Amino acid sequence: MTDWSRLSHAYGSAEDIPALLDQIAAEPTSELWSDLWSALCHQGSVYSASFAALPWLAGTAGSDDREQAVNALTLAGAIMAGAGPGREADDVRARHAAEVDALLSLANERLRTAGDRDEYVYLLEAVLAFEGVVGWSEELAWGLTNEEYEVSCPECEAGLFVVIGERGFFTTSDDCALSDDQVEAETKPLRPAHPEELDGIGRRLHDTALADGQRDVAAALTYVFGDGTCPDCDTDFSVAARISADWSAVHPDVHPDVVD
Repeated sequence: MTDWSRLSHAYGSAEDIPALLDQIAAEPTSELWSDLWSALCHQGSVYSASFAALPWLAGTAGSDDREQAVNALTLAGAIMAGAGPGREADDVRARHAAEVDALLSLANERLRTAGDRDEYVYLLEAVLAFEGVVGWSEELAWGLTNEEYEVSCPECEAGLFVVIGERGFFTTSDDCALSDDQVEAETKPLRPAHPEELDGIGRRLHDTALADGQRDVAAALTYVFGDGTCPDCDTDFSVAARISADWSAVHPDVHPDVVD
């Protein structure tokens, strides 16, 4: 039996978590799930209570209610990604091996029948987290669902937006280019990778999306793993390398394509 009073979450003692889990189980709402996310995975940070919630999340992920199952899978994936590499993550995986295996299996099942593009991307990211793929289990979904990544130029260090979606496929340092107004802004077109030239995690993600019938996601991934140009200094760069640059700086000894 878990003694939640001895655990902590983003706001202090986790003694309130059992009641919150019971509320979600009895009458799930988006507000209650938001409260759980905020406590257990606040802006990507995780806590002792986050890992203690994995058995409950694994049980909920097996629910016939698809919305609740997906909520549980994506939160559990974010928790595993937040653990990062290292001894703590290894301990969590050893202690919750059965739950992580179950979550991975359920995430793969749901992935094949995702209701929409965003759900598919979040589940794909969760799969990476349960497998222990570092870097992209934190970096993939936000940019694909919002259709832009924020990166910095490797040469002049200008803050750049890498836009991938309905607004086009380009880089810009001017956020006016992201507005709906007709504003002139300096942009540089992205150069997508040819699918046959992809390798590593890029090839795997692209081929998985294609096999699952998610052609729009597969096409977007060719830009994520393609090249861009800084509009301020004309420096060419790998989009994927710049997306993972901040994560790599925090974890210099772990390559973001590695599966632990």
